[in-house]
Amino acid sequence: MLIKSISGIRGTIGGKINENLTPIDIVKFTTAYAKWLQVNYGPSKNLKVVVGRDARISGYSAHQLVVNTLVFCGIDVVDVGLSTTPTVEVMVTEHKANGGIILTASHNPIQWNALKLLNNEGEFLSAEDGQKVLQLAEEIDNYLYADIQKLGKISIDNDAIDKHIEKILNLKYVDVSAIKKAKFKIVVDAVNSSGGIAVPKLLKKLGVEDIIEIHCEPNGHFAHNPEPLPENLLDLSMAVKKHKAHLGISVDPDVDRLALICEDGEPFGEEYTLVAVADYILKCNKGGNTVSNMSSTQALRDITLKHKGQYFPSAVGEVNVVKKMKEVNAIIGGEGNGGVILPELHYGRDALVGIALFLSHLALSKKSISILRDSYPKYHISKNKVEVSPDINTSEIIQYIKERYKKYRQNTEDGLKIEFNDKEWVHLRQSNTEPIIRIYAESETQTIADNLAKKIIADIKEFIKEKQNSLL
Repeated sequence: MLIKSISGIRGTIGGKINENLTPIDIVKFTTAYAKWLQVNYGPSKNLKVVVGRDARISGYSAHQLVVNTLVFCGIDVVDVGLSTTPTVEVMVTEHKANGGIILTASHNPIQWNALKLLNNEGEFLSAEDGQKVLQLAEEIDNYLYADIQKLGKISIDNDAIDKHIEKILNLKYVDVSAIKKAKFKIVVDAVNSSGGIAVPKLLKKLGVEDIIEIHCEPNGHFAHNPEPLPENLLDLSMAVKKHKAHLGISVDPDVDRLALICEDGEPFGEEYTLVAVADYILKCNKGGNTVSNMSSTQALRDITLKHKGQYFPSAVGEVNVVKKMKEVNAIIGGEGNGGVILPELHYGRDALVGIALFLSHLALSKKSISILRDSYPKYHISKNKVEVSPDINTSEIIQYIKERYKKYRQNTEDGLKIEFNDKEWVHLRQSNTEPIIRIYAESETQTIADNLAKKIIADIKEFIKEKQNSLL
């Protein structure tokens, strides 16, 4: 499978050209990105791109293809090698580069890989720029590669992760002395990717001496499903209880999502990673604004209002969260998948800064992680999807639900979000790549959240049935 989207090129390794992520496709889309840079900054300018990867098995070979394609396009490369997505983002501005490419399929399984494309701010390309890259990829047969005198040069930066960590340690919010004094015992699960290098390094710099590592060898053989959800973190939960640790830390393969396990082995909740970090940042900045996507828990809104700030929802997707954060000058933001964005460091989800901020918060609170979790508003999210046959227009379904629930407050910025009251909502979104509608619902109990979602799903099925009967 090959998915070409404005946020990057994602696909399964092997198979046919244009149907999977083959060597030809990697070269094609890297060349298109190079052309985009040359159009943006001028073909005569000495352009520079930072390239890094996660530890998945196809990573090294795909990485070499990308680096050498850029060289043949006449673009200099700063190769940071095995790294993290946020590290590459930070290194784009550190090296004053024109862009960056990260070889990672994030939380996707081992057979997947992807090219994530960055601009000169170390941020993901805008929808408009992403579309331009896709257009240029269709015109690549006319591209003129550099002649022998104008090939790009490769420089190696083996210290990128260390530089990233140093920037985190220099943040005013990170209290190394408090963390060191707390004498935390922490178990780390890095799903055998680059977090196995970065997270223990960070913890040691933060003064954590008692670190138990599981699945931290960066060999790309994922020990479990790489998405850091509770059902995939059973090894971590058991290890936390076995070692009587204060908490467990898990990251996804490219280290932009952070999940936590409490001392009793129960999940802290990926939705609450951002809530806890935002609580800490807002304590330091009374009245600050926050942003999360509208499929994330409203607990962030509650915490923000408690600290006399303003909360703003955004469309789903990191680039949309970042855009909204800039618009409202938010001091903290992110997504409910464990993605924390701190603008003072950079505009990108960053599990490493999330760890440093969370541990500072936990140490200064002098609470156990489970008690800290219990101090936050308690919400539950039900996540569902409905498959729709290709002959049904998903936009018509959204419009039908919109009309059916028109008496409630609605947001149509990204699909349809219906707010039944201050404690309950449902969000419907069409997939850009599959004939499905995602349905998220939230309430103060799991049962009510599930029932809200079931009601919407029943309405959708009723519409589909009526639509199909009318076509007979």
